[in-house]
Amino acid sequence: MNPATTILVLVGSLRRASINRQLAQVAIDQAPRHVRMRLFDRLAELPLYNEDIDTADVAEPVVAFRTAAAEADALLVVTPEYNGSIPGGLKNAIDWLSRPYGKSPMKDKPAAVIGASLSRYGGVWAHDEARKSLAIAGLRVIESITLSVPTKTLDGKHPAEIADLVRTLRGVVGDLTAEVPG
Repeated sequence: MNPATTILVLVGSLRRASINRQLAQVAIDQAPRHVRMRLFDRLAELPLYNEDIDTADVAEPVVAFRTAAAEADALLVVTPEYNGSIPGGLKNAIDWLSRPYGKSPMKDKPAAVIGASLSRYGGVWAHDEARKSLAIAGLRVIESITLSVPTKTLDGKHPAEIADLVRTLRGVVGDLTAEVPG
């Protein structure tokens, strides 16, 4: 296990009070001391990916995002399911991460996808789509790290109030950290 692991965290939902943001925060709060969880909370600021604007003077939010990605050892995506797939903002972020082609700042770094959704399966379609896009973007997706939470199972509670879920999130962070070479 790397003694100074940094995990970049992306939340697919842009809503401040989203369950997925709450899950991400619990994961951040439960991280071991030797793991630095860095939430990139600016997905809404990323322009839609367009190769014409992906130039030396690319928008500042893209520079900040790519810098955070380059400094990270792994990626944790926490996302809901929108219409059977991933939210557009998350897909756009993955598109930015995939460039420059063949030289992604996260190329070959481990990634995991978890989250919650209103669907009775907790967003598994979105999680599958996110894993596929991340793999195509060059990340090493860890298929064995999963968590799909149907929001109705929370029974109106904050994820931090559910001990089993807190333990599971702690395990997710630990398992992802263990995938970081070093």
